[in-house]
Amino acid sequence: MKKVVTLGEILLRFSTQSGIRLNQADILTVHYGGAEANVAVSLAHFGYETYFISKVPNNPLGEAVKKHLQSNGVRTDFLQKGGERLGTYYLETGVGERGPQVIYDRKYSSFSQLSLEEAQIEEMLKGAALFHVSGITLALSSNLRELTFLAIKKAKELGVKISFDFNYRAKLWSHQEASEAIKPLLPYADFCFCGELDAIHILGFDKADASIPADERLKYYYQRIREKYPNIEYICSTFRTSISASSNKLQGNLFVAGELYQSKIHGIEPIVDRVGGGDAFAAGALSGFLEDLPPQEMIAFATAASALKHTVHGDCNCFTKEEVHQFLVSEQGKIAR
Repeated sequence: MKKVVTLGEILLRFSTQSGIRLNQADILTVHYGGAEANVAVSLAHFGYETYFISKVPNNPLGEAVKKHLQSNGVRTDFLQKGGERLGTYYLETGVGERGPQVIYDRKYSSFSQLSLEEAQIEEMLKGAALFHVSGITLALSSNLRELTFLAIKKAKELGVKISFDFNYRAKLWSHQEASEAIKPLLPYADFCFCGELDAIHILGFDKADASIPADERLKYYYQRIREKYPNIEYICSTFRTSISASSNKLQGNLFVAGELYQSKIHGIEPIVDRVGGGDAFAAGALSGFLEDLPPQEMIAFATAASALKHTVHGDCNCFTKEEVHQFLVSEQGKIAR
């Protein structure tokens, strides 16, 4: 069983019911999740030995996080206790043409104060096949930027493959701040999740001709990334068409060895919960990477995993590899008897 390590913040999420705005709500639904934690959960359900590195307060909320992770098969050996608060966010569920809205309340969280000593970088990376982190962690504090950089360097020294997801969040930092933090990490990455807007606004590449097809534009950006960072073997992203808040089309993209591979287009309607769809996609792609699947199989599996995540409540994708494969070959909506 291959070992995977992720580093990031897990949050308490409060969501409104469909058709209710936050300023109207008197009932909120609670879930736990965060980008790297969601990837860890997915990979655990795919059968990997998955560790999540973080810090939560030593109170009932911190204990609930631990139970959430453990119930989904994620190892919590390096989940530290301390600090005074668990970061939270509020999700106003979108309906029709009105999209969802997020309000963060995560400043001064326990995770933002995670120290280098607490993280136990070398110990946590021993025997790992893959280390995954995202730009969200870099955005939270200067000490986390330093910690992440040191962890990535140590992973490289130990021969651990490194996955980095840009995961840009405009409510957390600016494009310029993201650029300054992300660029120094990219020479160490083996797998990167990055879209067209990331290439333009964070990496600073010139815009491709808007008149050419989207897949050709994406290939242009990915070729530029590979020229600048030849160490990055795989680059991944999705094309999402939002017809409404509850109806999307999703297609996965994977660039490897100079070729762009694309999944079929999944029509997702109705969307039960979009949050965590990108993390499910990332976990699916990383599973293919760990198993050395052919590129077309890898991107098909990743996109199918993401499409399935949209059909369940909460941040986490709890489908197994077998269920994703079955979904890929089954007729839409057919009962599995």
